[in-house]
Amino acid sequence: MESFLLASVMSSTDSASVFNLLRSKGLSLKENLRPMLEFESGSNDPMAYMLTITFISVINNPADSIWQMVLFFFMQLIIGGFAGYFLGKLSVRIINKINLDNDSLYSVLIIACMFFIFSFTDFVKGNGYLAVYLAGLVIGNSKYIHKRSVIKFFDGLTWLFQIVMFLALGLLVNPSELLPVAGISLSIGVFMILVGRPLAVFLSLIPIRKITLRARVYVSWVGLRGAVPIIFATYPWIAGIPQAKMIFNIVFFITILSLIVQGSSLTWMARFLRLSKKKQEETKLTEFDVEFSEDIKSAMSELTIKSEHLVNGHKIMNISIPERTLVVMVKRNNHYFIPKGNTELNVGDILLLISDDEKALQETYKQMGGKV
Repeated sequence: MESFLLASVMSSTDSASVFNLLRSKGLSLKENLRPMLEFESGSNDPMAYMLTITFISVINNPADSIWQMVLFFFMQLIIGGFAGYFLGKLSVRIINKINLDNDSLYSVLIIACMFFIFSFTDFVKGNGYLAVYLAGLVIGNSKYIHKRSVIKFFDGLTWLFQIVMFLALGLLVNPSELLPVAGISLSIGVFMILVGRPLAVFLSLIPIRKITLRARVYVSWVGLRGAVPIIFATYPWIAGIPQAKMIFNIVFFITILSLIVQGSSLTWMARFLRLSKKKQEETKLTEFDVEFSEDIKSAMSELTIKSEHLVNGHKIMNISIPERTLVVMVKRNNHYFIPKGNTELNVGDILLLISDDEKALQETYKQMGGKV
């Protein structure tokens, strides 16, 4: 049972680490692998939690019926799934119906909804993690007010909690205790990387024939472990499971091994399997603090006026600007103003350009001799 508990704790993967590492190299994945890896990582956290709690209960209460444990497992799964979906829908309605004077309070409102969803689901004997995950999917794929600012807030909050989480977990580790478990940890880690993960991936993807062999091999390789297994490893410790400290040290060692071996070879493996592609650089504004709603497909960018732009004249009407692009604002020194066709430009002026879409924006830069 303790072996099954260890496997349950280690079963969670961290796709965020995969995409952060690829992003740092300016790469993205072909064959639409990102959604699949994100779905796997997001959905296996609740499953790992349920398995961990189940095996802790089995070890602490060996007299309990195995059918009782199976019933508990499926009850958590079903209640958590229904609660997450319906409470997520309810949260969207509340967010859109409520009228808050301060726009920043909408982020606080979503945090309150998250705590309520987790607490209510746990109260009715469901899986709170699964409920929050599904509710997040429902809310994130719905339309609600101030969505862009809320997403930015949660991006920052996510990074903050990851930093705090790793710092807190590091305080629980004693390096001298890792050496005695190095042998068994290496054995388990190598087995998981080379045998367990590939076997599980290939068996799971048998029904999906459109995924190529190269993609299956890469998915097998990117089963990185993150902070979640280390957090779940504290549960047996808190529950007083025998050898819980050893389980924690093994999990911590394997997580570090996974990050070093798999993490350092992610980009190389993607290039080797010809699954990597150059990520298109996002157009970012530095001088104009302007944003569009996600529903608007127009693209914005900035252009600094140089002498070659003014060879045909200093007025905006003299500059070769495509029909699908507009100059909507000009920054000159620290002064902003809306231009007209006869507005004269100076070298160093910064123009805010709006095009129909990213393709039109690229055409604009190509025609004007700029670079996005």
